[in-house]
Amino acid sequence: MLEIEDLRVSYGKVEAVRGISLDVRPGKVTLVLGANGAGKSSTLKGVSGIESPVGGRVRLAGEDITGQPVHKVVRKGVALVPEGRRVFGPLSVAENLRLGGYTASKEHREQALGRVYDMFPVLADRRSGAAGLLSGGEQQMLAFARALMSAPTVMLLDEPSMGLAPVFVDVILAKVREIADSGIAVLMVEQNAEAGLEVADHVVAMARGEAVYSGPASEARDHASVLRAFLGEAALEADWSADA
Repeated sequence: MLEIEDLRVSYGKVEAVRGISLDVRPGKVTLVLGANGAGKSSTLKGVSGIESPVGGRVRLAGEDITGQPVHKVVRKGVALVPEGRRVFGPLSVAENLRLGGYTASKEHREQALGRVYDMFPVLADRRSGAAGLLSGGEQQMLAFARALMSAPTVMLLDEPSMGLAPVFVDVILAKVREIADSGIAVLMVEQNAEAGLEVADHVVAMARGEAVYSGPASEARDHASVLRAFLGEAALEADWSADA
């Protein structure tokens, strides 16, 4: 299980994440929602080691991994799928996947390749082709598969449906659910709230770097704090009645 306790991430004097706490359990999807600038992606960066937190703790299966460099965090079982996919376009699909398994043994890489090709048959069909020639949805599948090559126990997904054609959004988020159902703990940032809620188990809504709601996905849709997180500064300063 991934435990985030009072996490704080800053860029100079700007505090992007102001003490967020949440748990991500195996087999579950925790969805982080919020307007642009709420601190969602910064939370993932603080967990993954891209940014060193200035406060708080990140624990994986009870072990403190706070502030460890990215390569060590990956080896311990946390994989990040970044915003915008960032596949290596000139390299083949198979080469991208092998790079994802660079921390694993050759035997493990071969086993993992078989598993990801089973999960993403289109990648098996296109394994010899350049990754840059894949469609946006296929590149997102490749980004998922590349992360799975490291045998993670936790996957961090940053805006997986961003920029995709509508026909691919449901496909990609169904794969998120499939990944979680395999036993992996998934922490997902997603701007498409409606689609994200369809696959999430738990929801955290962020505003101004803080959690303004944390609860079951089944209850989040009608909760006023979730709405406020999307409406931004003016809504947060308004005189709202008690949350639904």
